[in-house]
Amino acid sequence: MRLATAANEAYTASLAVSELLGCKQCGGGGGPNEELGIRIPRTLGHGPSRFIPEKEILQVGSEDTQMHALFADSFAALGRLDNITLVMVFHPQYLESFLKTQHYLLQMDGPLPLHFRHYIGIMAAARHQCSYLVNLHVNDFLHVGGDPKWLNGLENAPQKLQNLGELNKVLAHRPWLITKEHIEGLLKAEEHSWSLAELVHAVVLLTHYHSLASFTFGCGISPEIHCDGGHTFRPPSVSNYCICDITNGNHSVDEMQVNSAGNVSVSDSFFEVEALMEKMRQLQECRDEEEASQEEMASRFEIEKRESMFVFSSDDEEVTPARDVSRHFEDTSYGYKDFSRHGMHVPTFRVQDYCWEDHGYSLVNRLYPDVGQLIDEKFHIAYNLTYNTMAMHKDVDTSMLRRAIWNYIHCMFGIRYDDYDYGEINQLLDRSFKVYIKTVVCTPEKVTKRMYDSFWRQFKHSEKVHVNLLLIEARMQAELLYALRAITRYMT
Repeated sequence: MRLATAANEAYTASLAVSELLGCKQCGGGGGPNEELGIRIPRTLGHGPSRFIPEKEILQVGSEDTQMHALFADSFAALGRLDNITLVMVFHPQYLESFLKTQHYLLQMDGPLPLHFRHYIGIMAAARHQCSYLVNLHVNDFLHVGGDPKWLNGLENAPQKLQNLGELNKVLAHRPWLITKEHIEGLLKAEEHSWSLAELVHAVVLLTHYHSLASFTFGCGISPEIHCDGGHTFRPPSVSNYCICDITNGNHSVDEMQVNSAGNVSVSDSFFEVEALMEKMRQLQECRDEEEASQEEMASRFEIEKRESMFVFSSDDEEVTPARDVSRHFEDTSYGYKDFSRHGMHVPTFRVQDYCWEDHGYSLVNRLYPDVGQLIDEKFHIAYNLTYNTMAMHKDVDTSMLRRAIWNYIHCMFGIRYDDYDYGEINQLLDRSFKVYIKTVVCTPEKVTKRMYDSFWRQFKHSEKVHVNLLLIEARMQAELLYALRAITRYMT
């Protein structure tokens, strides 16, 4: 009971910190301390996400008793309730599986020492310039006794971890290029070599944090109050506005301009939902009437894979990281954009030849017991999760839409399901949605609020978070398939 109380107190404190650190104009704290010249930090932003109103997250977290138990478990394991946990609150079944898996990867018995695990998390998050995750794991790395010198740059870490840099790079941006030679180079590096069990643990951590970086950017996760970008020491007022109003997005001129530029009438959004529902109905009728040949299915896959290479946002620009994280990885110019813009070919990976259920799952479980089961459960929950709703509609079978999202992500990575008609993807996913999906999965550091707002405009925030769960699990599985296939080829 005391544990649950502590977790609830931490949850309340993390979300109401703006009240504690408020300015004089809105009746917040300060008082005599400010008169003494003490610099008082003020929270930047408002709530766990820059994209989702805080009140919606608060409402879910305060009403759901299952959430209270999950918060208690998370607080007991990590000593905190981070903003990722607070945004995943919309989907308690998934959150429970996610927290259990992450806890096992970071804290339970396994091939790698604890400080290696957090450092690998830093390396993986840094590939996508995700300062949020880097900051969290820098603190955790030091907490478990990691050498602070390693944080000065990858070149200061042990050679064994430096050798992992190439796999981290390819896995994050072009996993289809991973070969058994990458695996052999790590397993036969003399005194710096990895064991197979250690390498599988490292691969799972890398894929977990590449995907979690996608979720962090895709849902606009705000920095924690104690981390870089989570607070400010600026004066309490700017012009005629209260600093709290400006940082929280209230009465902001820039934000108002962005909103007015992207305004879409409610009726237009309503018709978008109706049109999507009608397409789903028509596709189901076509399925029932006739089935495309294998040759036609293969052709449609190649067309969709080729078209996905040219899906880009109109404001696709280089992103300057909030904090310099590039020292934690090498070859900063390497990325997904290089492949797509130069028209390089992505080979086809047939799931019928190597799949998670028949091959990857057993390999992970054999070399890192129980983890395969945990990951498999998380995949299944994300893929099958449904509340049978779509925006304002209830009692809707969303399986067709969920499968289209999952398979589109795998298609971008060259992964093909022989029994799926890829012609459905263009029917169900419009361009703005495809832009958002590809950005979140391939270059998450470039996600903007405009992208988040522009797709599924009539859908709830909980449904958009649900989409992100599909994106990160499909991405993680795609990376794992390529890495585990290479390990299998090395072993045989």
